Amino acid sequence: MNQTVWFDQAWAQTVEKVNRTSKRIGVSYPHLSIDGTYDNNKSFWTKGFWPGMLWQIYKETKDERLKAIAIAIEDQLDEVLNGFYVLHHDVGFVWSLTSVAQYKLLNHEPSKRRALTAASHLAGRFNLKGGFIRAWNDQQGGGIDNRGWVIIDCMMNLPILYWASEETGDPRFKHIAIAHADTVLREHIREDGSVHHIVCFDPVTGERVGAMGGQGYSTDSAWSRGASWAIHGFALSYRYTGEQRYLQAAKKAAHYFIACLPEDHIPYWDLRAPLEENMPRDTTAAACAASGLIEISRSVPEQEKTFYLEWAKRIVKSLYENYGAWDMEEEALLVKGTSHYPAGIGINTPIIYGDYFFVEALSKLKGNTELFW
Repeated sequence: MNQTVWFDQAWAQTVEKVNRTSKRIGVSYPHLSIDGTYDNNKSFWTKGFWPGMLWQIYKETKDERLKAIAIAIEDQLDEVLNGFYVLHHDVGFVWSLTSVAQYKLLNHEPSKRRALTAASHLAGRFNLKGGFIRAWNDQQGGGIDNRGWVIIDCMMNLPILYWASEETGDPRFKHIAIAHADTVLREHIREDGSVHHIVCFDPVTGERVGAMGGQGYSTDSAWSRGASWAIHGFALSYRYTGEQRYLQAAKKAAHYFIACLPEDHIPYWDLRAPLEENMPRDTTAAACAASGLIEISRSVPEQEKTFYLEWAKRIVKSLYENYGAWDMEEEALLVKGTSHYPAGIGINTPIIYGDYFFVEALSKLKGNTELFW
């Protein structure tokens, strides 16, 4: 099957399936698919991925029904944004893919205000002494003091700060994003390109006090989705800032990730954990990394583009052919995601952000440059 045929078929099947499943999922907040049906979890950090998928498809199809669902979800999220739920560092995941998306596509002013409110909340989490945005809130991790915890995931939340600076003309949002990215570059990215999940700082002095394995196998391992957050997140920081150190960080993490891929190009849940029989893969890490690789390919000199773009295509094609739920009684697009292996949560399970990044990667491969991050 040649490249054009598989790619066109992947997009067509994706659009068809989302049109079909959206009739049941509707205005809800899917996270994990259980026995073929997505749950509804309004309290979790994944609230933006389903409407983000709908906006990605709406860009191409102008399907008014999908648009109406995405708008209704964003409207309901005012309850979350206005304080009825605890907000933390993941507001970028939620309001970039809902409010920023609607504002960019439809110039909807209430969406702009919502996104700026979310950006202000994220900026308010900045620790000046340590130069980082704090992860989570009190009493995470069984009561451990996490006021100085920084996680690699937050690199994907920075774009809402860069966007806020562009929209308001106020550089302070961007200053915070750059300070955080520099801290992560210095403390999370190892020399070989592997990535720490959690780095801990003294919240008062700002001094580094250690690292934690988090969702990875161990402190010294390499959680695969953490690698994808680094690849994609640093590539986005480069797009907004033009700072070469961020592009180099994205490339460094990408080369390590690629070097660790098994034969079918879909990573195990941790890139450095000892191989075991039936070791879980993580299609969410694969999809996010593929989208990040495409982002890198758009930023590097012409002679480097092919390497990153071809690896992205290999990963997306493998997801489509080997992990797609096209002929199953399954609402998700992709199977075999891994959420939190050490905690035993969502192992070999379809997960909404895997679906989102798969759709985003397909959209990019089609040449779309209108991004919500």
